[in-house]
Amino acid sequence: MASTSPDELPAKEPPGAECPIYKEMTCLDKMELNRKLAVEELITTEASYVHTIELCVSDIRIHLRHKQLPDVDLEGLFSNIDDILHVSKHFLMGLEATMHRESEQLLLIGALFQEFKEEMESIYKVYCASYEQALLLLESYKKDPRLQQEIVETLNTTVPHTGASDLSFFLVMPVQRVTKYPLLLQKILENTSASDKAYFALQSAASAMLEINTNINEYKRRKEVAVKYTKGEQLTLRELLGRLNKHSIAKKTTRLSRLFMHEAGIVPKIEDKEFDQLEEKFQALASCVTELKENVASYLSNLQVFLLSKPHERELELEEGAAQHYRRLAETLHRTIFPEFVRRLGQLVYQPLCSLSETLKGPQRLIRKRLDKLLDYEEIEEKKSETGNVTYDEEAIVNTYFAINTLLLSELPTFNQVAMKWLGQILCSFVALQRDLAKLVLQEAEIELAQLPHSYMPLPTFWKMVKDTLSQSGAQLNSFCQHFEKVMPSPVVQPLSPAEERRVLSLVSKHGPDKLYQVTSNISGSRDLDLTLQRGQTVALLQGMDTKGNSNRWLVDAGGTHKDYGHLKGLSCCHEKQVTEATSWLGNSNRITWSKVKSPGWRCWPQMLGWRRDGILTPYPKGPVHRSSSPLRLSRWLQVMRSPPGAPMRSVCRQGSQ
Repeated sequence: MASTSPDELPAKEPPGAECPIYKEMTCLDKMELNRKLAVEELITTEASYVHTIELCVSDIRIHLRHKQLPDVDLEGLFSNIDDILHVSKHFLMGLEATMHRESEQLLLIGALFQEFKEEMESIYKVYCASYEQALLLLESYKKDPRLQQEIVETLNTTVPHTGASDLSFFLVMPVQRVTKYPLLLQKILENTSASDKAYFALQSAASAMLEINTNINEYKRRKEVAVKYTKGEQLTLRELLGRLNKHSIAKKTTRLSRLFMHEAGIVPKIEDKEFDQLEEKFQALASCVTELKENVASYLSNLQVFLLSKPHERELELEEGAAQHYRRLAETLHRTIFPEFVRRLGQLVYQPLCSLSETLKGPQRLIRKRLDKLLDYEEIEEKKSETGNVTYDEEAIVNTYFAINTLLLSELPTFNQVAMKWLGQILCSFVALQRDLAKLVLQEAEIELAQLPHSYMPLPTFWKMVKDTLSQSGAQLNSFCQHFEKVMPSPVVQPLSPAEERRVLSLVSKHGPDKLYQVTSNISGSRDLDLTLQRGQTVALLQGMDTKGNSNRWLVDAGGTHKDYGHLKGLSCCHEKQVTEATSWLGNSNRITWSKVKSPGWRCWPQMLGWRRDGILTPYPKGPVHRSSSPLRLSRWLQVMRSPPGAPMRSVCRQGSQ
């Protein structure tokens, strides 16, 4: 057997063995192929996703809307899917544009995700937060066989190729898509060399998509907290009492004591100027809406009362002339114009105001709950600074406070803006309704005015006719008054007893006529030192209040041995805003004095009726008279009344008049 020489050539390697350079090249080609496949998957799945969303918007939703199902809440089901479709279309256009620039495709994809980051987060967080509510709606529709049949029929008619038997198949797609973006980018990133110039851009894009998903989850958690505390529960008193326990009572007591310490300045209060400004604006808006709602409700109520008058249904003795034109105008207004105005006012103003007021209740509850959680948070922070640790429940309370506070800071500016716009539209509708009402009333009035004989008169001639008519009417009124005074019968004579006359003269001599008042209604004394007085009895006023400062009880002298208290309402000069019509029965020598007094507050306003003597009417002096001069001047009255019947009649004067 021959030996092998050292110079012999080595044995030939098997065909499967490869050199390291070849292996490296093969690996790079495989990464590039996988990267291209990952990019292609991103673009193709985005196109399929956009197509599915278009089916939801243009086919399924429109078909359900045409069915006009009153029990189906399309807004609650599809949420802001229009915004998602709009953003996704533009995003797909940007992805497809990168296919024509392969050398820079990865850089462009990374930049595209960064460009759409804020828009994607804003639309997907709203949709994802309302997705659970949409599923609850679908579950409620399944309990109604009629609604479930309508939905299945819509799916079979519009998208039979998908084989979907439930609307949730389409509603879940936006939720799945936003969570898939980080995975698709990560797949591209895994097949991209770290030395590639696009590696950092893709890494930033993947981090941005992960951040979007994190923010969406946090937003959903805040919304769940908000829904929990803004949900208005109609609880009975028994249910409220059933919720009371030692823990709840202790918690409320701690909050109340903390609030008192804030007001007293014992402990510092956490200030948030940004939130305080937002809350102040919101509370002003809520107060404005509440007041406007009450005013519009009162306005509608007054309009309903006004429509009950129906002056056109009253019988008129005048068969022709301006009265009949007014009757036709009133009939048109009360039967057509005003009822239609009331209907539109309720529909376009009052109902939107009620809806806006209900919408404000949710944020109001959340703001109150934030204050409660803030007080709890301050208490926990104080405890933490002392002990250095907190319990799990206390940590949950802190997280709840931050969730509510962050949600209000992010949502309240938008809510205030939308509510202000809503309120502005309601006010514009109210102004437009008032203008339309004035326009319609003016049109109807012009139609009736055109039929009057003076409608085509020149303006100077018309005003001359008005003045002449007023002068003629004034002359007729004066003639009627003079005739009335001549034919007025004499009053019935009711003499005073000698004892009553002596008592009145005694009061005049002791207190003077300025102090005399007359009782206008029977008074029963109910307290110690109270007088019992009869209607028509004359008393002297000594003090305008009792010893305790009560101005409703006056100290009066009724002519007896004691000076006691009588109630203010029983005297002829009445308290503020009370109007009394009294007949004075101070008489002598078979004479009667008639006075008709209107006295608001402390002043008396004498009317045209005055002294009667033998059928002759002597007017009171005109104009306001102070209370001190309002009692009758009995001395002059007795002097005149005692004069013989044939003597000339003299006017009985008050203080300062003759």
